[in-house]
Amino acid sequence: MIRKLDPEKLAKLHKTEKLIEQRHGKRGTLEREMFRELAIARYYSEILRERRKELKITQQQLADKVGKERSYIAHIERGQTDMQLSSFFRISNALGLNLSVSPF
Repeated sequence: MIRKLDPEKLAKLHKTEKLIEQRHGKRGTLEREMFRELAIARYYSEILRERRKELKITQQQLADKVGKERSYIAHIERGQTDMQLSSFFRISNALGLNLSVSPF
């Protein structure tokens, strides 16, 4: 059975776009772009961290596999560093994540 939603209640709900705009500025502003970049970094860092945990390897073990410092892996997992694309692929491959890039 499909429930009908009450339009009055729906109108009272917070809109995601409005909340983001209040906290991080309008689309196209520097503040909003910085928020967007941080959100993307955190998204990918979460993927890498969760995969590492699934494999039950430590940050140190991962760092050793990719030739980086453990602190670098920690910063990546917290979304606190601007990682080079080559490092992202090296870490992804070490974690068994199959990422492919198509030139088209």
